[in-house]
Amino acid sequence: MSGTPGRLLSLLSLLQARRDWPGGVLADRLEVSARTVRRDVDRLRELGYPVRATTGPDGGYRLEAGAHLPPLLFDDEQAVALAVALQTAAGGADASDAAFRALATVRQVLPARLRRQVDTVRVTAAPTPGVPAAAVDPAVLLAVSAAARDHRVLRFAYAATARDRATATDDGAPAEHLARDPATTAAPRPSRRVEPHHVVSRGGRLYLLCWDLDADAWRTYRLDRLSPGVPLGPRFVPRPVPGGDPAAFVAALFRGAADPGRDDRWPCRGEVVLHASAACVAPHVEDGVLEPLGPDRCRLSVGAWSWRALAATLLRFDAEVEVVGPPELARAFADLAGRCARAGAGATP
Repeated sequence: MSGTPGRLLSLLSLLQARRDWPGGVLADRLEVSARTVRRDVDRLRELGYPVRATTGPDGGYRLEAGAHLPPLLFDDEQAVALAVALQTAAGGADASDAAFRALATVRQVLPARLRRQVDTVRVTAAPTPGVPAAAVDPAVLLAVSAAARDHRVLRFAYAATARDRATATDDGAPAEHLARDPATTAAPRPSRRVEPHHVVSRGGRLYLLCWDLDADAWRTYRLDRLSPGVPLGPRFVPRPVPGGDPAAFVAALFRGAADPGRDDRWPCRGEVVLHASAACVAPHVEDGVLEPLGPDRCRLSVGAWSWRALAATLLRFDAEVEVVGPPELARAFADLAGRCARAGAGATP
């Protein structure tokens, strides 16, 4: 849509996107003069939209709350992004058919041109390997998010697996933050009392990042195992998340970092020489450092949450391994060799 009607819809879309707009910025975005913006604002007011002028060095405009706007004023990029997001959510572990129904509803009210673009987008979301589906009750997500937004203490019951209830694994990794869950029967935990800070998505699951008042430490809890209680507790003053980035902090917790807020590296990191070309190894290296040494040799520095896990990770490259260091990695290989020998005892050559 072009001309004045199209410009008015664009102006409404901008006013929805942010609380306050300086007049000059609106004029630049719409590629018109400040005088034209003032006239368009007057037209919107005549149509019943409560656009208020704001004071300040530049002066500007604000769309007041409660405005009844035309539905779904999307541009091309927004429409495509919405289609991708909803289709990805529909294929993820924490969504049911609600995302598909939302996409169908959005499609019905889009203009024909944008509807054709949305219909063109086809995204298939593959599940995260090794992570079973975990649907989250929308009521739980809303309750937890509201408590985090309002800074209210939250009580909840938590269903945990046998590994969750252990204090640590045999390799010393903190059980609260393991990315993988064993296939064991969940059992109820006593009520938890936490200060909720953020809901973080990781590996197709939703986690609550919170300050556990009983443990006096940062903790993560899966929302699909959480049953919030009512009423909410008293208000609290939010604590700064170590490092300032909730997603990075949670990633560091899952890695078992000794100081997640300052150092998100793996607690165990080693260096080896692999008897394989760097080109063959590179596609399977996630956050390691790879250095070619020749046509059939390369140096790899990589980490894991335990030395035995690191040794097992390096064996998956199906190549001869020379340990550069540290000694703990060499001992882990020796330990795995013993395990493999015992596991292979009695096998037919």
